[in-house]
Amino acid sequence: MKDFKNKGVTLIETLVAVAFIVVFSVAIYNVYSKILETTATLSNRQIAAALANEQCEIIRNMPYENIGTLGGIPSGTLLQSQTLTRDNINFDVFITIRNIDDPFDGTLGGIPNDLSPADNKLVAIEIACDTCKNFIPVEYTTHIAPKNLETSSTNGALIIRVYDADGIPVPDALIEIDNTELSPEIHIDDVSGIDGTLNIVDAPPSVDSYKIRVSKDGYSSEETYPIGDINNPNPTKPNQTVIVQQITQVSFFIDKVSTIQANSIFEDCDTAQNIDFQINGSKTIGTLPDVLKYDAYYTTNSSGNKTISNLEWDTYNVSVTDSSYDLIGTNPLLTLGLVPDSSQDLDLIVAPKDPARLLAVIRDQSTGLPLTDVSVRLEGPTGYDNTLITGRGFLTQTDWSNGAGQDMIGSYSQYANSGGRIETNSNPGSIEIEDVFGSYIEGGWLESSTFDTNNLSNFHQILWSPSSQPILTGDDSVKFQVASNNDGLTWNFSGPDGTGSTYYTLSDTNINSSISGNRYFRYKIYLSTEDSAYTPNVSDISFTLTTECTPPGQVSFSGLVYGEYTITVTKSGYQDYIQSVTISDEWQKEEIAISQ
Repeated sequence: MKDFKNKGVTLIETLVAVAFIVVFSVAIYNVYSKILETTATLSNRQIAAALANEQCEIIRNMPYENIGTLGGIPSGTLLQSQTLTRDNINFDVFITIRNIDDPFDGTLGGIPNDLSPADNKLVAIEIACDTCKNFIPVEYTTHIAPKNLETSSTNGALIIRVYDADGIPVPDALIEIDNTELSPEIHIDDVSGIDGTLNIVDAPPSVDSYKIRVSKDGYSSEETYPIGDINNPNPTKPNQTVIVQQITQVSFFIDKVSTIQANSIFEDCDTAQNIDFQINGSKTIGTLPDVLKYDAYYTTNSSGNKTISNLEWDTYNVSVTDSSYDLIGTNPLLTLGLVPDSSQDLDLIVAPKDPARLLAVIRDQSTGLPLTDVSVRLEGPTGYDNTLITGRGFLTQTDWSNGAGQDMIGSYSQYANSGGRIETNSNPGSIEIEDVFGSYIEGGWLESSTFDTNNLSNFHQILWSPSSQPILTGDDSVKFQVASNNDGLTWNFSGPDGTGSTYYTLSDTNINSSISGNRYFRYKIYLSTEDSAYTPNVSDISFTLTTECTPPGQVSFSGLVYGEYTITVTKSGYQDYIQSVTISDEWQKEEIAISQ
């Protein structure tokens, strides 16, 4: 009888064996491929080494005076770069030749002073191959000396030093030197050494015509500029001059670049879209007139963001150039100091454009830091008199004429609901008690829509105007309660003791801190009268608050007209500050430092 069970096991074993062979074969293939790749790499490097040796022998057999590069110093007949083919492979050949001032016989400008500083030539040959896999460039250097005695040079020397922001030498910085006024022209690309220095010995004399630019990947850059350019007639670092048998030394400062993340928002932390702004640094590349090194215009996107990369370390200032909005503060306070290799957030707090606005910035005189809770009073033409507290934003409503039924504030002329006895239309821009057949009824209440501060907020003061009412309306004819929460639904109105049994009856009163730390806010106003011939009247209601969107040490006055104003700054523990200020522009900024 045949054993079919044993035949089934043999088939499985066959499949396992086939799988094993496949895996083994793939492994063998990978090893073989790796060996071939390594062999190819070694072969390419051998070809490159032979090519470097070939170029070196060519140079060694050239007349000494011809050993130099076209457009380089020393000038000669060699190309600074070329592509040569060996074994059907293209290799990039880079040749750098420098005059060397050997200290054996003194140095140019040293003791003793070497009047012929070009003692020998350093030849550097680099062979690169972009198409060769895993290829590391081959580098070769040698010194070549003249056969005859040296004679006094009719050239000079150019020493270029590169430092970072802390004054530490920067190696491997790309140094580009161009002089198009010499014949032949000079075009050199080289790098700074480990000491951050590049020495160009035996450079032909030339006045204000050596243009130098220094850069490095991930770093800022610095360069020289021609004198008399229409855009920068008096550069702070002009193109350099080389004088016969003299040393020209010039230093450049570069460091790792940084980023500013600008965010445009309103005072309630809501996004302000597509805001135009200008940003400029304090470094100059020219004087009379000053020419800034960095001065650019940007626009935030629909999310209110703009990332500005590749910025040099500097102190930056920002101004809003948008035709529809004013800058009413920044966080952090300007000017913004940016250090190398950093990322800095910058909030631009904006508000709808005003015919005339004053931004007051209050600092501590000794530290320069912004001060919060400073009272800033501005008095001026047409009876203008307004006091603001630094570090605080505000919610405000001045119109209720479009009626009830609005849950969330969208229109600032609507409210949520009322008891039906508050009149919002008979006196536009104000609320009062309803008039029934020529008599004011006893009173009523109105509840606001929900204000969304877009962030956890601390509520500080309640203010309304007019702050006093007709005497015949009786005591406390205007009173408020306020409420806040984080769900936008639960409203427990309370007064100054934090309970529902008391009311705010005086304008400019502190709000109980029990409602702070929440996002959503509502108020409820109660009007009453003891004489049917008179009604209380309220035209403006405001609440101050602080959020992370509140600009520190800054207040913005709006609704101004051009003219002379008096600004009074007071803070407990500090000396009072009183100064006149002339408003003569649509947007002005007043920096004030107060001392203890």
